[in-house]
Amino acid sequence: MIMNFRKLFVISGLFVISMAAIAQRTFDVNLYNGRAPYNNGDQSDTAKVRVYLPIDREATGRAIVICPGGGYETLSMDQEGYSWGEFFQNQGIVAIVLKYRMPHGTPEVPVADAEQAMKLARLNAASWKINRNDVGIMGFSAGGHLAATVATLSRGEAKPNFQILFYPVISMTEGYGHAGSYKNFLGKRPSKHEQRKYSADLNVSRATPRAFIALSDDDDTVPPANGVNYYTELYRNDVRASLHVYPGGGHGWGSKIGFRYHEEMMMDLKAWLRSF
Repeated sequence: MIMNFRKLFVISGLFVISMAAIAQRTFDVNLYNGRAPYNNGDQSDTAKVRVYLPIDREATGRAIVICPGGGYETLSMDQEGYSWGEFFQNQGIVAIVLKYRMPHGTPEVPVADAEQAMKLARLNAASWKINRNDVGIMGFSAGGHLAATVATLSRGEAKPNFQILFYPVISMTEGYGHAGSYKNFLGKRPSKHEQRKYSADLNVSRATPRAFIALSDDDDTVPPANGVNYYTELYRNDVRASLHVYPGGGHGWGSKIGFRYHEEMMMDLKAWLRSF
């Protein structure tokens, strides 16, 4: 009788786990039904998102679009995308990991994809249990530049309510940001107007959403001044922001547990998310 009870208990436990897994859904969605706006010259390069929905009873109503980095040449989808999708999903936050198209010198291409992902989140607010006024954007390195660009330039349904930037490229002024990202995003001979338009630190206003910025002091890939200058402009415009400069770790640590300040970073991020 005791053995039967234990067996029933185990089966019941497995049933609960399986039901939770069913309630926690992950699926891919093409970003566009028809032809995507703008052309990067690569017809095989398509945009899509992977959506991570939390268990209904744990859903907070918050959502975040995640833009992986890769110098606008490739995408670090696992370390700076999918692993974070699972993290936010387990926090009750809807995560939308964006596989955006490479610009190949046409900056409007990835910007349009990021804006469309923001609109997609709000379009599906009811079915995905999202609060339309609590949709943020997150980016890493060049993806951080994309996120900050959307945060400072986009309007209406594409504008985020908050932003999370990890070791971001911010400036598109030659010599100040990241040479590879600069060339891939703007092309070989961008105008001064284009450089200024896509330098997020030069476009901050009081309407820019609150920000969490994290980077390493010894980053020798993207100068730490990018994130620091962006924070300074946010502060000057009375935008709530939190800047975290870790003593080491270099660049591109993403979700790596091996990043020496991983635990501190996760605690800082969770505390910031609870602050509003």
